[in-house]
Amino acid sequence: MKYIFAFIITILLNSSVFAQGKTITHKVQKGETITQIAQKYNVSANAIYQLNPDAQTGLKPNSVLIIPSATALKAVVAATENKVITHEVLAKETLYGIEKKFNISDEVLKQANPFLEQDGLQIGQKLTIPVKVAVKTPIVKSEKVERVVYHYVLPKETKYSIAKQYGITIQELELKNPEVVANLPEGFKLLIKGKEVPNTASAVEVKKETPVLDIIKKPATTNYTIKAKETLYGLSKMFEISQSELIAMNPFLADGVVEGMVIKVPVTVAKTIEVKKEYVEFAKKSSSNKKKLAFLLPFNIARIEGDTINSTAMRLKKDKFLNMTLDFYAGALMAIDSAKALGLKLDISIFDSQETKNSSAVATIIEDNKLQDSDVVIGPFYQSNVEKTAELLIVNQVPVISPLSKDQGVSYKNIFQSIPSADAVKNAMFSFMRAKNGNMIAVVDNKKGSIIKYIQENQKDVKFSVLTANGGVSAENLKSLFVKDRINYVVMETGNTQMIKATINTMLGAMAAFNVQLVILEPNETLDTAEISMVNLAKLKLMYPSVSRENESPEALLFIKEYKKKNKVAPNDFATRGFDVTFDTMMRLSQDKNFYETIENAATEQVDNKFEYYKIENGGYANKGIYILYYDTDLTIKEAK
Repeated sequence: MKYIFAFIITILLNSSVFAQGKTITHKVQKGETITQIAQKYNVSANAIYQLNPDAQTGLKPNSVLIIPSATALKAVVAATENKVITHEVLAKETLYGIEKKFNISDEVLKQANPFLEQDGLQIGQKLTIPVKVAVKTPIVKSEKVERVVYHYVLPKETKYSIAKQYGITIQELELKNPEVVANLPEGFKLLIKGKEVPNTASAVEVKKETPVLDIIKKPATTNYTIKAKETLYGLSKMFEISQSELIAMNPFLADGVVEGMVIKVPVTVAKTIEVKKEYVEFAKKSSSNKKKLAFLLPFNIARIEGDTINSTAMRLKKDKFLNMTLDFYAGALMAIDSAKALGLKLDISIFDSQETKNSSAVATIIEDNKLQDSDVVIGPFYQSNVEKTAELLIVNQVPVISPLSKDQGVSYKNIFQSIPSADAVKNAMFSFMRAKNGNMIAVVDNKKGSIIKYIQENQKDVKFSVLTANGGVSAENLKSLFVKDRINYVVMETGNTQMIKATINTMLGAMAAFNVQLVILEPNETLDTAEISMVNLAKLKLMYPSVSRENESPEALLFIKEYKKKNKVAPNDFATRGFDVTFDTMMRLSQDKNFYETIENAATEQVDNKFEYYKIENGGYANKGIYILYYDTDLTIKEAK
C-alpha cells in the first residue's frame, strides 16, 4: 500500500507539472511507432507513456496522443530534482557504498555536503542526500515496446562471442537470424533484439549518412563493459572521441547508457582508461580505536604431532607447504615487531587454520573466537578456504586477505586477492607499452596457443610477425613491421632456442635504423641457459612484468639485515611477502579510516610488493600493483618508468 500511495502521489505531481506547460496532440498514422513519434517531437518515449498510458499496449491508427512540450518536460525535471533526505553515517560505511545505495555521483554528494572534502566521512555525520522522486514504474512498463538492436559481424567473430556479448543464447541468435544457421559471414547484419521493422527509422539504427561497415571494419576496437554511474559524456572524454562517434560505433547508446552494456571502443586507449591510484606512504600513527587483526595460517600442528613416522626435523625437510607457512609467518612476525616499534596499537590473534585444499577448521575458529568482530583477517592460504572464510564473515563486512593464492575465485565482495592475476600482469605490460606510444609486434611460437588467443582477444592493436613454413622466425617479415620515430616493442613468447636466437639477431641487426626493445610476458627458462647471451639481452633491454621487485633501498637492506639476525637465514620470497602483506594491512588499520576507505583512496609499496586494489565487478578486490622491469646495459635489473 505504501508503494501504491507513493506511485499515485508522483503521478499526480507529474500530471500537475505537465498541466503548467503546453501540450500538443498527434494523430497516429498506420505503421508508426512510439520511438518515431518521440523522435519527431524531440521527447522521450517515457514522457509520452506518462500522458498516454493506454499507448503501452500498442498504438492504433487514427488514435490521438498527447505530446508534452519542451517547457513541460523542463518543469518535470525541475520538480524531480529538488527533493532531499538525510542519512546518518554508520560504522564501516564508505562514500562509495553510500553513493551506490542512493544512486548518486561522488560529485553530487560532495556538492550537497561540502565538509566531506575537508573532514572526510565520519561515523555519526548527517549527510544531505539529493534524490529524484520521478516514478520509475512507467519506464519499466515502456520496455514492453522492445527496441531493435542490430550487430554487424566483425572479422573472426563467432556466434558464441556475439551471443555472450548481448547476453543471449546461440539458439536465440539463430532463431532471429535463420540465414546464419549454416555459417556466419563477415559484415552480416544480425538482428539481436526486437522485431525487424522495414523502412522505418529506429533509435538503434545508424543514420544513413554514416557508413556502418566503414566504422565496424576499423581493426583498432575492443569491447568495454560500462560501469555504474558512467555517462555518455564521461565515456567520450575517457576514450577521447566525440559522443556522436561513440554512438556511431554503438547505435544503441542513443537510448541511454546502462550499467553492464558492452560497447565497442578504440583499442588504443581502452587499456589505459582505469584511473591509477596514487601511491602513498601512510602516516605512522595509531588509530583512536584499537583495531583487531586475525591470522589464519596452516601450521597443521595436530597433523605434525600425530605423525609417528617422520620426526619434526624430517618433516621440515620434506614438507614444502609447511616451510612456506613458516617462512610467511616469520615475515609477518617481523612486520608485527615493526608496528610495535612505531607505537601502533593493534589486537593481533594467530590461529592454526588446519587446512588442506579441501578442508579447514576456519568455521570453528571463527565461531569460537568471534572473528566476526575483526577488522581484517589475513589467510587462509588455499583459495577454497579463503572463499569459505569470506562467506562466513561477509555479513559483518570483514575484509579477508588472500595472501598467497594465485587462483582468482573472487566471488565474495570482502575478498582481497593480494597476488595479481596472470592476465592482470600481462595487461600491465601492454598498458605500459601503449602509454609509451609503442609499435607492438608479437613473435609467438605456434605451440603457445593460449598466448596467441590472449593477444588476439585482448590486445587487438598488436601485429603478429608471420612465421616461416616450418614455424621459424622470418627476419624479413619482422623487419618489415618496424617503424621509425617510435619504439618497436617485440613481444617474444617461445621456449625454442633457435626462435629466440633468430629474434634477437634480427633485432640487433635493426638497432642502427630502428629503436627496438625485447619484451616477454612470462618467465622464460630458456633465456637463463648458456646458449643465450646475457649481454645481448641487456643490449635489447629485455623488459618483463613482475609482481615483485629486487629492492636494494636502505629500508629493504635493513629488513634483510634484521631478518637474518633473527632467523639466521636470508628472507625468501614467502618471508618477504609475509612482511609486506602484514605491514601494509597494519598501516592501513592504523589510519583514521576503515580498511575499505584506505583501499579506495590509495595504493602502497612495501619491501618487494605493491598493493593497488581495485573493485572487481560482482566480486571482491584484485591487486593490480605490478612492476615493469628491464635489464639495463650494465647488466642490472631496473624498474621501467
